[in-house]
Amino acid sequence: MTEQIRFAMAQINLLVGDVAGNTEAAIAAAESARDDLGAEAVIFPELTLTGYPPDDLLLRADFIRAVEAGIRRIQEGVRGITVIIGAPMLDEEGLLNAALVLRDGELLGTYGKHHLPTYGVFDDRRYFTPGEGACVVEVAGCRVGVTVCEDAWHPGPVAEAAAAGAEVVVNINASPFDQYKWMAREAVLRERIGETGLPILYCNMAGGQDEVVYDGGSCAFDGEADLMVRAPRFRTGLYPVDLARIHGQWQPLEGEIEDDPSDEAVVYEALVWGVRDYIEKNRFPGVVIGLSGGMDSALTACIAVDALGPERVHCVMMPTRYTSDMSRTDAGAVAEALGVRYDTVAIEDIFNGFTAALAPVFSGRPADVTEENLQSRIRGALLMAVSNKLGGLVLATGNKSEMAVGYATLYGDMVGGFSPLKDIFKTEVYRLARYRNELGAVIPENIFTRPPSAELAPDQKDTDSLPDYPELDAILAAYVEEDASIEEIVAAGHDHATVARVVRLVHRNEYKRRQAAPGVKVTAKAFGRDRRYPITSGFGR
Repeated sequence: MTEQIRFAMAQINLLVGDVAGNTEAAIAAAESARDDLGAEAVIFPELTLTGYPPDDLLLRADFIRAVEAGIRRIQEGVRGITVIIGAPMLDEEGLLNAALVLRDGELLGTYGKHHLPTYGVFDDRRYFTPGEGACVVEVAGCRVGVTVCEDAWHPGPVAEAAAAGAEVVVNINASPFDQYKWMAREAVLRERIGETGLPILYCNMAGGQDEVVYDGGSCAFDGEADLMVRAPRFRTGLYPVDLARIHGQWQPLEGEIEDDPSDEAVVYEALVWGVRDYIEKNRFPGVVIGLSGGMDSALTACIAVDALGPERVHCVMMPTRYTSDMSRTDAGAVAEALGVRYDTVAIEDIFNGFTAALAPVFSGRPADVTEENLQSRIRGALLMAVSNKLGGLVLATGNKSEMAVGYATLYGDMVGGFSPLKDIFKTEVYRLARYRNELGAVIPENIFTRPPSAELAPDQKDTDSLPDYPELDAILAAYVEEDASIEEIVAAGHDHATVARVVRLVHRNEYKRRQAAPGVKVTAKAFGRDRRYPITSGFGR
């Protein structure tokens, strides 16, 4: 008879700071893994008890005491299953980003994360002390080495586990989503397996936390680096991994493997998940969106409806003399197709009142961008009034291209508590909109085919003051996400004057981005925690 063990990977959605709630969720998942799946062990993500990243909550003694109480609650309350779970843990050296192994009231082992990342959204070294040594525990006759997240990206910790007698490695994670991250994760796991010959079980968090989204995708590889199990992305649940002793070596058996979704599908789902969790976890009743008849606001409305349902989405059209009949028609069509509340609040009279009041101050000066921005700021004030009166959070509708070059008005179209498209270049906005229409036609073809315009002046188009978006986005992707120099971007085929101008705009508008709402991170380098540049700087100007 073949020896066999079942592990369960708990791909769960956690709330940062809710130690008591996260503890109870872990207990419920452990009991379900034991009773419903017949698992011998359950694996939880990195920092399960605190959520990730807990940031400066980790500096509070009362927060750490709450975590210690949560660990005791799990240790004393869960029986009949081995629990491998992430939590901060104080030892004589300092605070560890730890994995703890608990069974029937006992602490069988602890492991402190060795490699503490400080790149991208991570700042582990601010809070944690690096751990040392391996942790190998026995689970039903199988020797299991335990590691934490970043440690799988370096050869040392997995090799140490192998040297300490591990037969299988468990790696617990809070690995943020970006569009191609899953491929990088699976590549490094294969590298570690190639170095040690040990199977790896990789458990990742799922859910949204401010700018960051965790996509799940927990997986298991055998000792030949073949994928045996992959849990769905953007779905919570318990996912079993069965291990059998084959020719004296424990190996995961083939189980469910999620298919690879399209690039557009996975990014769209990340945006939906990010919006849903931001609204739900912060307890907003719904959202308010300025629906202009353009592509950005149309896609934002789709994401909001898919995240929250139409009954929690309120769209407002705020036309002026410059708003085309097509924009009015298309905005109404989007709202009707989505089934949301839709109001029109004309701002022409308000705009005239503002300009009349300012006329003595502006005497002798021609109309310019000031009057354009005034329209945007009136709209922002009205959206905030609707938010204050009815309770919904305003969603900003700007995209990454606009945020990069400052093609957005402070206290105007930048108004909002959350910005779903903040990490989406304009060209990607159109691709995502096409994808969303494939799920159900919502966005009229007019919005796809007419030139983008802020409609703040007669016959205005975005290209009056910006390069075509395909060119702009290519330059921005190279400069912002790849840190390419002006010379390197020019060598790739772009005009030097255009590149230099775009780079100047990027640096000149850091002050705007510092005041922007948080938004969902979907690329390897998003504006926000990922990219920290000074506001006052002579570089690039």
